[in-house]
Amino acid sequence: MTRAFDFRHKRNFYNRLARLRKFVRSPWAGGVVLILFTVLALVLANLPWTASAYHHLLEARLRIGFDGFSLDEPLEAWVNDGLMAVFFFYVGLEIKREVIAGRLSGLRQAALPLAAALGGMVFPALIYFAINPSGPYAVGWGVPTATDIAFALGVLSLFGPRVPVSLKVFLTALAVVDDLGAIVLIAVFYSTGIDYGLLAAAGGVFALLLVLNRLNVYRMCLYLIPSILLWVLFLHSGVHATIAGVLIAMTIPATPRYSKRYFGYKSRHCMDDFRRHDREGAEVLSNRAQMEDLERLSRVALQSISPSQRLEHGLHHTVAFFIMPVFALANAGVTVDGLGDLRVLASGQGLGVFLGLVLGKPLGIFLLSRLCVRLGWGALPEGATWRGLLAVSCLGGIGFTMSIFINTLAFGDPVYVASGKIAVLAASFSAIGVSLLGMRFLMRGKALETE
Repeated sequence: MTRAFDFRHKRNFYNRLARLRKFVRSPWAGGVVLILFTVLALVLANLPWTASAYHHLLEARLRIGFDGFSLDEPLEAWVNDGLMAVFFFYVGLEIKREVIAGRLSGLRQAALPLAAALGGMVFPALIYFAINPSGPYAVGWGVPTATDIAFALGVLSLFGPRVPVSLKVFLTALAVVDDLGAIVLIAVFYSTGIDYGLLAAAGGVFALLLVLNRLNVYRMCLYLIPSILLWVLFLHSGVHATIAGVLIAMTIPATPRYSKRYFGYKSRHCMDDFRRHDREGAEVLSNRAQMEDLERLSRVALQSISPSQRLEHGLHHTVAFFIMPVFALANAGVTVDGLGDLRVLASGQGLGVFLGLVLGKPLGIFLLSRLCVRLGWGALPEGATWRGLLAVSCLGGIGFTMSIFINTLAFGDPVYVASGKIAVLAASFSAIGVSLLGMRFLMRGKALETE
């Protein structure tokens, strides 16, 4: 009886573990976790018995360093300047891969997502600027220009195989270019009080990282100290520290030390040695020669994957299930005092952000995509229709993470930062609703794909 109970208990445990692994590997898992942490942040910031502790925790100062040199910043700043630098490093690796060997590697191949991303940034900015041509809100024109890829792909994945793979590829490429645009915006328009001396020093460190790359240095530990130094220099130079993450990503080698052909030859050689050193009845644990063969095979396999690809793969779950949820927890917790605070959506700031994301993003993506195809610069994704592209364009209005981040950089006044966050959250959740309704209506039967 006890043995049968133990067996059922273990089987249930492994079933739950298998379901958890399936969830983690799904394309919508990151979006679900982001939503949960966003709701948690809003709850913590608005409940009377947790609001004070929540805000005090974010304002608590964390000191890292030693006598003579230390960084002493509030916890919220460590999240926005530190963890987000790792996020942008990951984004930089994605961009580099797409440009070298992905969907942005050819001009015609990249034309459609480039045009779509450009439209998805210009139209929201123009709508925002038309509503706020001057005044304290005018600086926030960059807030509605960003798309949150985790949310967008998560919503798209809800429709499963009914959505052509080509449209998912298009949305991913669009989001990569969109992230690149956000990086440029942050570097050019939302960096203030630049110290050109520190910036020149950062340029020297960046040049050192480029030299390491050109010398085909594959040991990542040699990149670590210069990378940290580059981040610190950017942190104090006036250019936002997250830009350092992108620059570091550009210096990580994207070609493996060993080619596929060499790996095939060397792995066969290692396996031949492994079989030759085999002793009947002896496991690897007691066979030193076989252990060395396996270690050599492991090193060859590791060096047959480029460092940038290894880092991108290794950081994926850290970014999706730690960095982005922590960012949401630290930044989405705005105090909403009933319906009164929602009046921000009728202000110039709220209206500009809301209309920019919900209306400007889909229009810009769709219209410039259509223009690109009409001019013959690009082609409609294989198997997709214009109705399908319009449905996917609606997903571009889900700004969330990047929009909140740019909002935090754009406005110095905490009141404007808080009202901007409310507008971003309202617009993003509205865009999710519009996307779900639009895709359900537009994809009746085979509406998203050609017959």
